[in-house]
Amino acid sequence: MSPLEPSLEHLEIALTAKIETAFELPQDFDVLAHLLSDKRSLNTRKAYEKDINDFFRLMTGKPPTTDTVLEFLHLTQKQAVSVVLRYKSRLIDKGLKESTVNRRLAAIKSLTAMGRKLGVCEYSLEDIKGERLMGRYRDTTGIDSLTYKQVLEQCPRHTPLGKRDYAILRLLWDNALRRGELVKCNVADFDVHNRTLSILGKGRGSYQELIDLSPGTVQALSKWLASRKKTTPNEPLFTALDFHNQGHRLSGEAIRVIVCRYCKAAGVTKRMSPHRIRHSAITAALDATDGNVRKVQKLSRHKQIDTLMIYDDNRQRVQGELTGLLSDLVED
Repeated sequence: MSPLEPSLEHLEIALTAKIETAFELPQDFDVLAHLLSDKRSLNTRKAYEKDINDFFRLMTGKPPTTDTVLEFLHLTQKQAVSVVLRYKSRLIDKGLKESTVNRRLAAIKSLTAMGRKLGVCEYSLEDIKGERLMGRYRDTTGIDSLTYKQVLEQCPRHTPLGKRDYAILRLLWDNALRRGELVKCNVADFDVHNRTLSILGKGRGSYQELIDLSPGTVQALSKWLASRKKTTPNEPLFTALDFHNQGHRLSGEAIRVIVCRYCKAAGVTKRMSPHRIRHSAITAALDATDGNVRKVQKLSRHKQIDTLMIYDDNRQRVQGELTGLLSDLVED
C-alpha cells in the first residue's frame, strides 16, 4: 500500500464529515435581528427598528417580518433602487425634515449592508444620496450664565431632591454633558479625590473618557451621595426619589423634565432641554476664551471642529454685522 493512501482516505473522511452541533447554522436568517443586535446603544437600536418599521409599513402596508425583509434583500439592484427612491419621494412629500429623511435612508442602507455581510443580498444602495442639510444648527446660543445662575438658585438644596437636581444641573453646565452620558454614570465613576468622572461618550462604544470636575460640581455630587446614606459602586449615580421608582436609574426623559421644571421656575421663556444647556455652556466657553475653538473642543468633545465653528459664528452674529455694514452703504 502506498504511504499516501491512508492520508487520502483520512482526507476524504474529513471532507465528507457532517457538521454536527458545534456551530448553529440557521437556514433562515433574521437579518433585522442581526442588525439590531449589532448596535451597542439601546437608543440606536430603537431608532433603527422604528425607521425600518416605517419603511416596510409605508411600502408594503405591513410591519417587517423575516420573510418580507428577505424578499426586499433578494431584489435586483434596479428593483431595490427603484423601491427606495419611491420611499424617499414619499417621505419628502410628507414634508419631513431633511435630517429625518436621511436617518431613515441610513437605516435601510444599514439593513442591506448587513444582508450583504450575511450573504443574502447582492446589491448596494450607496448611489442613493441623502438630502442636503441646510442650517442644521440654527440656534446654538441657549441662555447666558447669569440666567443659568438663576436656574440653579431654584434648587431646594436642603432636600435630597434639591441636592440631586443641583448636581445634575452643575454637570450639564460645567462639563457640557449630554443627557445620555449623564444617565449612564454609576457611583464608581465619580472619583472625589481626583475630582474626575468617567463617562461613556457619544459614539465611543464602551470606551470610558475621564473628565475633570470643578470644585463646585465635586461638592454638589458629594452632598447628593451623602444624602443617599449607603451606596454601592455599581449603583446609578443619579436615581429616582419618588415612591414607585425609588433607587432606579434616572432616564434621559427624567433629566429633560428636571431641566424644564427649573428653567420655568426661573422665568426662562425659551424652550429648554438638557441639550440646550449644553449649547449654552459651549457658547459661554467660547465667549470666555475669545472664540478659542481648539480649547473649547476639549470641553464639548465634538469630533469635528467645524461643528464648533458654527457655534462660534452664531455667537458672533457675523452675518447680522455684515448686513448692517451693507445697509449703511446704501442709506441716504
